[in-house]
Amino acid sequence: MENNETSRISEGTIFKGEISTPGDLRIDGTFDGQIYAKGRVSTGKKAIVNGNIVGENVELSGTMKGNFYVKDTLSLRAGCEITGDLHVKRLEVELDAKFNGNCRMLAEGEFDRLAAEISGKPFTQAAPKAAPVSGQPVQAPAPQQPAPSVFRPAGARPQAK
Repeated sequence: MENNETSRISEGTIFKGEISTPGDLRIDGTFDGQIYAKGRVSTGKKAIVNGNIVGENVELSGTMKGNFYVKDTLSLRAGCEITGDLHVKRLEVELDAKFNGNCRMLAEGEFDRLAAEISGKPFTQAAPKAAPVSGQPVQAPAPQQPAPSVFRPAGARPQAK
């Protein structure tokens, strides 16, 4: 099933919690929590995001603090300020993009394992159950710390244990 609709958090809007969407998501406001998107996640220049993003493709233009798990391409646009760890298949960085953190390039199939660890379910399954409608605010999950990245020079092989 393909979903061509885009959900939006408009400029001036503040949203706290968890978003799970089968389609695209555009953030121009402020978001605190976790995003789980099977489509493209994009942020405007005035967007502020505090939390993890798990998605197919992500394009960042605003200010972000959190960890990013991207199945295909993460694009850091000029003027964005990113603090957190990147776990990506491909990375595109424009001049004047600011990034403070670690970057780990994912091997084929590794994204699905990481996404399942973070969300508690495979990335290919349906969206998680809806939040309770009790009128009480929903607490965003605490950001999880990823396993330390391992840097190996080109051509180096991992050591056998």
